[in-house]
Amino acid sequence: MNSVEQNTLITPYGGKLVDLLVAGEGREELRAYSKKLQRLVLSPRNLCDLELLATGGFSPLGRFLGKADYENVLNEMRLANGSLFPLPITLTVSKETAVKLDEEIALSDQHNNILGTMKVEEIYTWDREQEARLAYGANDVRHPLVAEMNSWGDFCISGPLTLQQLPSHYDFRNLRLTPAQVRTRLSSLGRPNVVAFQTRNPLHRAHEELTARAAQTVDGVLLLHPVVGLTKPGDISHFTRVRSYRVLAERYYDPRRMLLALLPLAMRMAGPREALWHALIRRNFGANYLILGRDHASPGKDSHNRPFYGPYDAQDLVAKYADETGVQPVPFSELIYVPSEDRYEEVSRIPTGTRTASISGTEVREKYLQQGRALPKWFTRPEVASILAEAHPPQHERGFCVWFTGLSGAGKSTTAEILVVKLLEHGRQVTVLDGDVVRTHLSKGLGFSKEDRDTNIRRIGFVAAEISRHGGGVICAAVSPYRATRNECRSMVGSEQFIEIFVDTPILVCEGRDSKGMYKQAREGKIKNFTGVDDPYEPPLNPELVIDTVKSSAEENVDRILTYLVESGFILPGTQGCGNFERH
Repeated sequence: MNSVEQNTLITPYGGKLVDLLVAGEGREELRAYSKKLQRLVLSPRNLCDLELLATGGFSPLGRFLGKADYENVLNEMRLANGSLFPLPITLTVSKETAVKLDEEIALSDQHNNILGTMKVEEIYTWDREQEARLAYGANDVRHPLVAEMNSWGDFCISGPLTLQQLPSHYDFRNLRLTPAQVRTRLSSLGRPNVVAFQTRNPLHRAHEELTARAAQTVDGVLLLHPVVGLTKPGDISHFTRVRSYRVLAERYYDPRRMLLALLPLAMRMAGPREALWHALIRRNFGANYLILGRDHASPGKDSHNRPFYGPYDAQDLVAKYADETGVQPVPFSELIYVPSEDRYEEVSRIPTGTRTASISGTEVREKYLQQGRALPKWFTRPEVASILAEAHPPQHERGFCVWFTGLSGAGKSTTAEILVVKLLEHGRQVTVLDGDVVRTHLSKGLGFSKEDRDTNIRRIGFVAAEISRHGGGVICAAVSPYRATRNECRSMVGSEQFIEIFVDTPILVCEGRDSKGMYKQAREGKIKNFTGVDDPYEPPLNPELVIDTVKSSAEENVDRILTYLVESGFILPGTQGCGNFERH
């Protein structure tokens, strides 16, 4: 979708429509003018935000937040004018970017296509820790957005936007509808109410039943509105998911009672605040009900293995503001299959002693998809099961990343070298990304400032994510001293494929192994910013494994790692030497 109708931006609560786009000859003039401006390349998250700002999906917000709005959103979940808005939508730039007040800049995608311009009216600093604490409820870097924020720029910029075109999409184009288009189609279905269903996962039979019942209960229409922007790292790709949604829409839902449309949203995984944000967004698309389940928009568990949010916090917050948003929450009732009657029913309405059947999300992954077993027909439509099976080879054929972290001289490279040989013995091809080697080639020219160290580790993480995504095994051995940056890499790869191994070797032992004399030079001040001497090392809080290179040999540690990989399904069992291990 490269163009938008005239009604591109909705003012608060469906008032007069405003047009951000320049049309006709004016657009050509703007295109020529914008080519002369300084260009700011937007991240994938920025692009999702820009599209929903422009089309009215974020109404009442029509630009990236200025300072007053930003502070109000963090502290009160409202814009400075009092309008409800729970999450910050910002555009950040680094201090190296020469953006100046009252100047116009061109905004482009990562392929250098200019989308429009911004007149910079505000440049202000922001506090990462404060935003994480107030907006997302935690500073824990196991939260994927908190980890990602570590790579954002130092300043936020804001100002009026003038758009030439929206970000280009070449997939599922007939399902990529603007808020105005969705409202028009919903209106044509002639029902008084619209129930939206937010999803970033495949739909199973219980979801079908739940969504259909919800629409019937309020005499309404179902808006099946899956997120196809950024979701939780490691989620099933939107290509796979949308194929399954489309099959269900075409074959199993009543076309008079449902509409499938895609939402180019960059999720924040912010739990309750995110749920309220989803309600506002769905209001702009024409819905007045939103189905909410347990742990809505939760990123999972923190560094201490505790949930980030309470299971019903999201439902409670949306209900609290329902009168103001005009969107009522519909609780996600747990439905369970009754084999004797071949139907789904709410758990609370099933008589005691009745035989039931259910499969958890974990079981779907571990007992079926990862082992190449077909999902039962009572649980998932055969067409959906086939699509999921195509996209999910058995676990031992999937990619993974073993990430060694620890001080220089801890034993990371030695352990990695032995692990490579053992994995080859198991039939798994692996790539090694050693920190020193990467610095020689991929990161040549980088120094040892925090910024350069982070850049180096992000590059390793990016390459590791690409290898893993295509089914390869990758071993990374780098000091990677900063916790937040390691967790960025975890998010890039996906938590289920990322195995963090802390090589916990005391610094005195590392110094004793230092044949190059690096520690000695650092102690004498000849080398600056040396990790463990005059630059900090932040050990992992909850790594998958901790290994001790003093009490255990490298071969023994590799056996423990192999055992972990076997039990996780990444390699097939059978090779001798895989002993017991203790998880951390």
